[in-house]
Amino acid sequence: MDKNRIKGAVKEATGSLKEAAGKLTGNDQLQAEGAVEKTEGKIQSKVGKAKDAVKDALR
Repeated sequence: MDKNRIKGAVKEATGSLKEAAGKLTGNDQLQAEGAVEKTEGKIQSKVGKAKDAVKDALR
């Protein structure tokens, strides 16, 4: 498993928590930061999945 998949999942979870906290407190900036971080995490996770697919294909 590529380390990007793990880091991406952590970043996605952190972003979700920030987004929820922003909604709960009415903090639009925190909510926006959480949404961005969540998206970054999804992208990083997909990069990791792609790297794993390439490695598997080469085996």
